[in-house]
Amino acid sequence: MTEVRSAEPATEPATADTVPAGAPRRAVGARAAGAGAALLPTVGLLIALAVWWLTARLELVHPAALPPPGDVLTAFVDKPARMLEHTGDTMLEILIGFALSVVAGVLIGLALATSRTVERMFTPLLVAVNAVPKITLGPLLVVAFGWGQKPILTMVFLLCFFPIVLSTATGLTTTPADLAELVRSWNASRWQAFRKVRFPAALPQIFVGLKVGMPLAAIGAVIGEFQAGEGGLGYVIQQYAGVGDTATAWAAIMLVALVSILLYAALALIERLALPWVRATTSSR
Repeated sequence: MTEVRSAEPATEPATADTVPAGAPRRAVGARAAGAGAALLPTVGLLIALAVWWLTARLELVHPAALPPPGDVLTAFVDKPARMLEHTGDTMLEILIGFALSVVAGVLIGLALATSRTVERMFTPLLVAVNAVPKITLGPLLVVAFGWGQKPILTMVFLLCFFPIVLSTATGLTTTPADLAELVRSWNASRWQAFRKVRFPAALPQIFVGLKVGMPLAAIGAVIGEFQAGEGGLGYVIQQYAGVGDTATAWAAIMLVALVSILLYAALALIERLALPWVRATTSSR
């Protein structure tokens, strides 16, 4: 009889060089995204500088109010050590005031999220404090604390703590339903539920408040230096603008913007490193 053998599908031997079909495409996409992350902000900055130069060149704004970018750069180059010293003062005030607002904001947000009674009692007061124009408090802070860092740090705190309170309370009270049900099925204690589920789930929302508060901290530092500063970039802006040297004042303004960008980027990097699962599970960008 003729022996009949079943046909086996032909397969290629596996080799070390075998890679998933989509791997090269993903690698190219990652490199393109990395290049875009560095290139696009540079392009945006160049466009902004071009608009600034053209506005000054055509004198759409009086040169005394908006000097050309070249004059601003020259003003910085003429006195770099002094400008960097004042930049360090302002950055220190921003970091200290922001750290204080983070500690207080997270604790207050936790209290609001834990107790409905506390929330109803103090939320209107917090909203009222946030609604007060902070610049009007500057002279009162000088009277209360004198000249120096105390009124400046208070101004930073008042400007940036409310977004942190709001984001913390919101994050802690909007735990996903499936996670809350899972905790209940484990019969976990309140502390275990907070430590393992509620607080980690609230961290993305808390970081939103932190990223909103960081630029406000820079604004608070400059406003405080206007009112009570003996140094810092706000002091430089006020002093040089008052004598008509607007190029140096704009150099200080640009340094405030640069400090804000760097601190915001550092905070975003901390978020990316501390919460690696967020980007993978909530965003396709």
